[in-house]
Amino acid sequence: MSQTYKTTGINLKAMPLGESDRLLTILTPDLGLVRAVAPGARKHQSRLGGRSGLFVINECLVVKGKRLDKLIQAETQRTFPGLSQHLGRLTASQYLAEVALLMALSDCTQSDLYTVLVEHLERLETAAPGSLLAALCHGLYHLLALDGVAPEVHRCTLSRADIVPNLVDPSWRVEFSAEAGGLVQLASPPQLAEASGHYSYGQKRPTLLTATDVALLQQLSKPEIVSTLPTGLESAGSGKSQQLWSRVERLLRDYTQDYFERPIRSAALVDVCFATV
Repeated sequence: MSQTYKTTGINLKAMPLGESDRLLTILTPDLGLVRAVAPGARKHQSRLGGRSGLFVINECLVVKGKRLDKLIQAETQRTFPGLSQHLGRLTASQYLAEVALLMALSDCTQSDLYTVLVEHLERLETAAPGSLLAALCHGLYHLLALDGVAPEVHRCTLSRADIVPNLVDPSWRVEFSAEAGGLVQLASPPQLAEASGHYSYGQKRPTLLTATDVALLQQLSKPEIVSTLPTGLESAGSGKSQQLWSRVERLLRDYTQDYFERPIRSAALVDVCFATV
């Protein structure tokens, strides 16, 4: 006798299977990741067609199988139409979904991950085009924080001293070290460190951040980003704002890929989508 179960979840990945089926990867708050076949979902006028799309939240009835479960009924609870109507929003949401899939586990509760992801998809859906990179960075940082691996951006990871960026000093620098887990205060001025080849942490040439970089990073730990730029930088134009957030996204991307030891494939689409900004 087949065993059936009910769950609510959001479709994060969909792949063609056979002639007309679709293989779904669904994030659920109670069961974690569920992989299930949506039979006939690619057929014209299939009841599961629209319900098996990306970022659709369904109440699902699933039959448990030996190798793959089968989705036999789905009632849509919510969709995010605004994501598919704008390339930047769709690309950013796929990016966050891919990171969530790297984090998610099967056969265990994933309610916090589900809640955080849905919350940031909501923000991406309503974000202004000029704020999408900021919203993406915000969501990525919160996912990393949920997993307990977000980089330390408020204190030196070695001395634990508070790091306060000096926005009026163009020469102010601090090091970002993935190995150390975040920001590291420089033991010597950056010009001297570069000249001598001596750096404050590890053997690799460090990533040096400006005060603006750090100010943006420190915004990400807040529940919400009040503005696209921190106090003191509001006068920068939208193009400049995008360039600054692009630097932050690239930093977090490299950090995330190093941690999970997997590339974020959607990130290449972000590069293309925002290349003209």
